[in-house]
Amino acid sequence: MSRKKVMRAAAAALLMLGGLSAAGTLPAAAQSAGEAPASKSLLTAMQHDFGLTKSQAEARLKAERAATALDPKARATAGAAYGGSWFDAKSNRLTVAVTDDASAGVRQKLRDAGATVRTVDHSARELNAAKARVDRLKAPKSVTSWHVDPGAGSVVIDVVRSKAADNDVQRFLASAREAGPVTVHKVAESASTLAAGTVGGDPYYTGNVRCSIGFSVYGGFVTAGHCGQPSAAVYGWDQSYVGNFQGSSFPDNDYAWVNVGSGWWTVPVVLGWGTTSDQLVRGSNVAPPGTSICRSGSTSHWHCGSVLALNETVNYSQGAVHQLTKTSVCAEPGDSGGAFISGDQAQGVTSGGWGNCSSGGETWFQPINEILSRYGLTLHTA
Repeated sequence: MSRKKVMRAAAAALLMLGGLSAAGTLPAAAQSAGEAPASKSLLTAMQHDFGLTKSQAEARLKAERAATALDPKARATAGAAYGGSWFDAKSNRLTVAVTDDASAGVRQKLRDAGATVRTVDHSARELNAAKARVDRLKAPKSVTSWHVDPGAGSVVIDVVRSKAADNDVQRFLASAREAGPVTVHKVAESASTLAAGTVGGDPYYTGNVRCSIGFSVYGGFVTAGHCGQPSAAVYGWDQSYVGNFQGSSFPDNDYAWVNVGSGWWTVPVVLGWGTTSDQLVRGSNVAPPGTSICRSGSTSHWHCGSVLALNETVNYSQGAVHQLTKTSVCAEPGDSGGAFISGDQAQGVTSGGWGNCSSGGETWFQPINEILSRYGLTLHTA
């Protein structure tokens, strides 16, 4: 098997089959995350997916890096008055929402740091508490998901358009409104997980399921929990044994990790599938809503979009999964477990969605930092 074929067949390019030269698969010494320039192919992908010029794409990526770095500092500065934050692609700035309780000094500190300040009625703590109350309700299958929208100042609940008037949906919405401010959004179809039956030549298999590799960690890789149960054996794109699921959680969460051995090793890279160059992973800083994000998966390969919402509960047929991130990126069966990355920062692993990459849709991912914390793993970075 040629080196080129081996590299392209490994899902998300995070595992390379033994027998290849390490010098041929590992990148040279990397620059620091703050200095690393965007690759030419990533800029090309940004231009294509967002309709930007090269200079606009460069400016946006630079602004997103700054916003991602500023976001946790802004939360700390705003304190109890913090109402949420998101990246505004029109101004290329982080917007930080605060309540009337924020002092003039706090507002000025946020502006001096480069943020746009917006006054809202509800704090993030209040809205998150309202969402937690909604989480405790039993949602019918036609209620697909819900999340806090700080800009709208409410919990946004997605329902299937054709079922919105059904009695069980209306009863749920009535109970949700008692929990706090609610906005109803109608969608075309329900969300589903994105595992698939086995297809020859794709990256990893467990039982009769095909999924995608997420990110390398020391000793293995992370992926979606619905792809396999603890101790289940995992086989690579060439049907050779890779390792076993060491931990898995689904529903409620949707994460898992697999150990590697038998001639496989980990590489801090996400496969670009020829659409863009393979992307180095340098960290896992959380990208705020509004920032660009891309996904790599074994079925639909590389696609980009924007972060739409954090901490969303998704009501799959198997049960609700909490604290997912919602994106405008498309995905298809077999993409489950694959990598979501923003710039060079790992974001999470593909959980599920609706639609496809021909007509469009939305996809959710399980945030990477929760997986690392849960299993005591260390992300493999360049």
